[in-house]
Amino acid sequence: MVKVEGLDKLLAEHPFFAGMDEDARKTLAGCARNERFDVGAYIAHEGKPAERFYFIRTGTVALEFHMPGQDGRVLETLHDGDVFGWSWMVEPYEWAYDIRTVELTRVISLDGACLRKKFKKNKALGYELYARFLPVMAKRLASARQQLTDMYATT
Repeated sequence: MVKVEGLDKLLAEHPFFAGMDEDARKTLAGCARNERFDVGAYIAHEGKPAERFYFIRTGTVALEFHMPGQDGRVLETLHDGDVFGWSWMVEPYEWAYDIRTVELTRVISLDGACLRKKFKKNKALGYELYARFLPVMAKRLASARQQLTDMYATT
C-alpha cells in the first residue's frame, strides 16, 4: 500500500495528471511503477509488444524510426513532463518506433493490460485517460508529418 501511495504522489506531480480526480489517480497508481534508464538505453523497439506507457519525470528520450538502408531518424525528442507510448491503447499493442534515452531518464510507467482491465470496470476512468492521450497522439502525428515534409522537401 505504501508503494501505491508513493506512486500516487508522483503521478499527482506530473503535468499529464493535472486536475485528475484523486480516486481516479489512485486507481491508476495501482498499475504504476517507478523506473530509471541509463544514457543510451532502449526503452522500446519498433514492432515489439507495447505493454507500458511512460511519463518522464526527468531526462530526455528520442523517438526514432527506421527506413531500410538508413540509420534511425529522430521523430521527436521528449523531456521532463512529456508522455510517450500510446501503442498500448491500440491493437495489436506493438511499438510504432524505437525509444532511446539521450540522458539518464526517470519515468513512471503504467501497465497497459492492467489499465485495460480497470477500464472495463470503470468506463469513466478509461474515457478520462483516453481524452488526455488524444492530444499527445495528435502531436506525434504532426511531428511525423513535419519529418516527412522536411525529408521530401525540395530546395
